[in-house]
Amino acid sequence: MSPLALSVLLALVSAVAYAVGAVLQEGVAAAGRTGSQYLPVRQPAWWAAAGLNGVGALLHVGALAWGPLSLVQPLGALTIVFALPIAAVFVRRRAGAMAWRGALMATVGLAGLLSLTETAHAQALAGGEQLVVAGSAAGAMAVLFAGARGAGRRVLRSVLLAGAAGVSFGIASVFIKSLAVGWSSGGPAGHWQTVPTVAAFAATGLLLSQAAYRGAGLTAPLATVTVTNPVVASAVGLTLFDESFRYGTTGVLLACGSALVAGTGLALLTAGHARQDAGEESTAGLLPGVPAQASGVPAQVPGMPPQEPGVPGQVSGLPGQVDRAAGPVRCPPGSDQTVTPPALK
Repeated sequence: MSPLALSVLLALVSAVAYAVGAVLQEGVAAAGRTGSQYLPVRQPAWWAAAGLNGVGALLHVGALAWGPLSLVQPLGALTIVFALPIAAVFVRRRAGAMAWRGALMATVGLAGLLSLTETAHAQALAGGEQLVVAGSAAGAMAVLFAGARGAGRRVLRSVLLAGAAGVSFGIASVFIKSLAVGWSSGGPAGHWQTVPTVAAFAATGLLLSQAAYRGAGLTAPLATVTVTNPVVASAVGLTLFDESFRYGTTGVLLACGSALVAGTGLALLTAGHARQDAGEESTAGLLPGVPAQASGVPAQVPGMPPQEPGVPGQVSGLPGQVDRAAGPVRCPPGSDQTVTPPALK
């Protein structure tokens, strides 16, 4: 097998591992059992998801070792495409047409954006650059996390948390790349301090992504993480690794169009889940099996005779008669008269 074919195979298997892990994470969040929303350590499925995410990360690093970044990163964007049918087949969570359109648009836009990025000569981050990258990422994640804490809707909260997770995963990828370049060029000496940074960002991304799945379904959080992760890594590459877009000005315009397509896909996913949330809120509090009634008309309870609006105290089985317990009946407004119902015979 050629190195390029091996790289493609590893990238595809990595995307499948990420997809299955995401489905398991969403299942743990949807179960609503007791435990932390960030670290549900008592759930075996969560540990399986964490293991699959680790396997996916190792396979992704292997794919980058055998193939170019411009090929491997777009293939990683297929995670969301794999996750939807996996969730539909194995856990019976079917995505609607809007979710499919949004997921495909986000994937196509991301693939186009990454395919236009031209990788420069590999280089490692210097000590000062590492501090700048880590500090900037931590600040962006803090802003997104604070926005999620104050968000009113579940979908917005989920997207903000997923965005913070994507930033964390993307920065972890940047440090992994820097670490690999440092080891290959000058050996491990002087680069061991990067390992805790990689571990911290990877673990933080896993915890934030787990919280993002709570009450918001699978597609919107996963698509947000899938898009944000490589975009952040590419942004660092463009600013610090001297990477650029292919085809000059034309490539920049195409990259902007691809980013617009990816953003539209995320907006469709968010709008679809917001519509679902609104439907759930409108039906909250209704009796099971009792259809919604028109305004001013009391709901009819199954097994009870119909009751006409405005006629209190009707006795079951005695239609048309007024219960003496109903008391005096007041005449229309402006009248001082009251009518006392006669005693029942």
